[in-house]
Amino acid sequence: MALKTFKFGIGEGYQEISLPEEHILQVIEGNEVPKLDDVQAATIEALRNPINSKPLQEVVSKGEKVAVIVSDITRGWIRTPEFLKYVIDEINLGGVPDEDICIVIAQGTHRAQTREEDIAVCGKEVADRIKIYQHDCLAEDLVHVGDTSRGTPVWIDKHVADADKVIITGGITVHLMAGFGGGRKSILPGVAGDETIQKNHALALADEVGAGISQETRTTLIDHNRLNDDMCEAAALVNPCFLVNSVMDTNGDFARIVAGHWYDAWLEGTKEVMKIQGVKVKGQADVVIASPGGFPKDINLYQGSKTYDTAEMALKPGGIVISLLEAREINDPPEYMQSFHFNDVIEMEKAVRNKFTIPFFIAYRLFLLCQNSTVYIVTRKENFDTVKKTGQIPVETLEEAWSLAQKQLAERGLKDYTVNIMQHAANTVPMID
Repeated sequence: MALKTFKFGIGEGYQEISLPEEHILQVIEGNEVPKLDDVQAATIEALRNPINSKPLQEVVSKGEKVAVIVSDITRGWIRTPEFLKYVIDEINLGGVPDEDICIVIAQGTHRAQTREEDIAVCGKEVADRIKIYQHDCLAEDLVHVGDTSRGTPVWIDKHVADADKVIITGGITVHLMAGFGGGRKSILPGVAGDETIQKNHALALADEVGAGISQETRTTLIDHNRLNDDMCEAAALVNPCFLVNSVMDTNGDFARIVAGHWYDAWLEGTKEVMKIQGVKVKGQADVVIASPGGFPKDINLYQGSKTYDTAEMALKPGGIVISLLEAREINDPPEYMQSFHFNDVIEMEKAVRNKFTIPFFIAYRLFLLCQNSTVYIVTRKENFDTVKKTGQIPVETLEEAWSLAQKQLAERGLKDYTVNIMQHAANTVPMID
């Protein structure tokens, strides 16, 4: 029996496991693409030769008030400071001075940022030049700009609603409910009111109690994704005049900058993401061993949820998942970790429907997975008691998890079991024909 050793990132280190090669179905990794050597040149090129839009300089005019929406500190992977300055410069070249530009941080339901965090997401030069506002989804001065066809009331940040022109920035990757992140998500949830966000995200649940999660809202699905469609309608009510989004490779380097029409340029970016993250797989396996790649993607279980979403795609129904999540901030956010106190999935589903929040829904998804499959999690020992509440089985080492999995496979009589390996599961999407 030939063995092959695999490394999986956990925290700022890694753990190894040697597995029998004949049982490895596939090592599922993203596709290599050329990285951008000159982000400045690529950004300026995208701004001046945009997708289905006039160049940014021609979209804005002297005398207009311009709001630029920027993703918050939780989206540091977008590396906004490396291209935002050139967006501001092009707005200046269009005749709009710094004093007529503002930046609105797209917190969604997240907390306000510190000055240091504003510098981290905007860059010091831009943070020193441009007025920055923190979006507050519970603010009393939100502006109602209309309702979507699904009845979602669209409340928007005052600074965005009052602007003559709105420019959205961000990054595109897959999203477990909306299909893809980026684009219209800068509006909803980015700068939307709490009522708007929760009404929209509740569309991720099926219509009937007991049916669980809607099959119309899932990773990579755009067409007929009702949550995505609702987001797009909300964005259309704001009607951003321009979009700038980054697309990153499997190593977190820039692969492309897309710019132009707020929907068309974003849609082009989603295709680029799939060229990188979409991986054709041979099939689902009895066991999936998955890591998001280490810190900061495994800083807590909430962020690590992206690992379970894609791992489940590569797993046979009722199979075994082995995840590696250090989760050094295990209790963050509190609302997520406080959601695991239910005895069965129907009880939890009813509670999510009664008071929908995004962390509550993400917790519900993990609870569902743990009810339908066996989930071992390699994590810190001090996390064990907390992790057990989620339905997962905590262990300290990958070796221990594999030993338990082998015992379970033997009890099931599975001698010809298969294993899928996902060393960067948060950025890899298994695609099965």
